[in-house]
Amino acid sequence: MNWVTVLFVILPYVAVTLCIGLTAYRAAWRPSTLSSQSSQLLESSRLYWGSVAFHWGIVITLTGHLLAIVVPWVFQIWNGSPLRLYLLEATGFAFGLWTLLGLAVLVWRRLSVARVRVVTSRMDVVVLALLALSVVTGLTTALLYRYGSFWFTGVATPYIWSLATLRPRPELVADLPIVIKLHIVNFFLLLAVFPFSRLVHLITLPLGYLYRPWQLVIWNRRPTSSTQIRR
Repeated sequence: MNWVTVLFVILPYVAVTLCIGLTAYRAAWRPSTLSSQSSQLLESSRLYWGSVAFHWGIVITLTGHLLAIVVPWVFQIWNGSPLRLYLLEATGFAFGLWTLLGLAVLVWRRLSVARVRVVTSRMDVVVLALLALSVVTGLTTALLYRYGSFWFTGVATPYIWSLATLRPRPELVADLPIVIKLHIVNFFLLLAVFPFSRLVHLITLPLGYLYRPWQLVIWNRRPTSSTQIRR
């Protein structure tokens, strides 16, 4: 057994097992823990701008990766024209930068706002570090090893499918540059810590928000002398 087997065969299966098994356990036996533990009441302005940029950026970026795995032939046809290839690469890089900007705002918020910093757990720090490493290595890959949407379908997609079909082929990624291998390993590390973090709330689908009435929030506080209504 060598490090290639450990990182690109054993780690992926362990990560997926932890992600699915422990997430299912929390959903079935500890549903009250499926919460983002929002700190919006402690600070909302920077949370809004950071959260919007990060969530939209990461969702669109991950969707692009997923489509390249599920329907790689679509990307191969699209990239048949250099102009379309450049447009796709530029768009993907722009969303990556948008994600990094949102994440930077969220990290700055946790470091600069004392009330938010107090409620930040060690797992929050681990997740933020892994997310930052994922985005940075992804952008670095896009800069140093261009046209990822072209070679991804010929290297990463067969590797992922080999894992899914229980016939792992780690040799497909063993000779990739170190930054790309770090990007892949970091993804599986994120999967492994997913059920232990507040990210687990992503499995909940708040469809009730589409049709439930507005929630009425009443601030129940004893008025001070300065806020009492004069009669």
